[in-house]
Amino acid sequence: MNILVVDDHPLYRSGVSFALQNTGMGVEVVECATLDAAFQRLDAGLRADLMILDLQMPGYTGLDSVRAVRNRRPEVPVLVLSGNEDPAVVRECIDLGAFGFVPKSAPSDQFNAALARVLAGGVYLPPTSLSVGVPATRAQQDAWSRLGTHLTERQRQVLLGIVQGKPNKVIARELGLSDTTVKSHVAHILAALVVSNRTEAVYALARAGLSIRDLEASPAPPVH
Repeated sequence: MNILVVDDHPLYRSGVSFALQNTGMGVEVVECATLDAAFQRLDAGLRADLMILDLQMPGYTGLDSVRAVRNRRPEVPVLVLSGNEDPAVVRECIDLGAFGFVPKSAPSDQFNAALARVLAGGVYLPPTSLSVGVPATRAQQDAWSRLGTHLTERQRQVLLGIVQGKPNKVIARELGLSDTTVKSHVAHILAALVVSNRTEAVYALARAGLSIRDLEASPAPPVH
């Protein structure tokens, strides 16, 4: 398993690498001090199962680093590390397709939990972000617990695209579907999660502790 650690602070980058190598997961760590250096490694053939990305990188402002990775390497899952714990920033990162967000002030057990969740195909959000907003209703909790039986295999594929921050047109192209069909699948997914938009859907998965693998392990009932 290859994990790319991208951070311009040598001490913090080394600390993250040390933590990864002591998880017992058999991790191979590649360190890069700039995002451009990371792109060079990927373009040269490096296969990365995960990129751990500092939000503020040289040459990039705001959330541009996340946008750049999602645009240039959408196949690489991104876990954001940042000293900015503003829930609005967390939400924007998830909107852009990051699979998780960990504050740099987080304890090691939270980092390990985030790592495990993202590598399993789930979304990790810090507890401070999950507690912001309206609590989940009983109807939502019930829907989340039965989600695997509410989605077809194709809808799970569309849901993965939603988690990755991909627009409908990209999901349609990758799955060989029409835009109208993808819109129909998205509407069904939102209804199954009892939410009103795509970002709420990603937050619902995080709150429920669900991953795409969980959904794949829970096949939908046969259609009669």
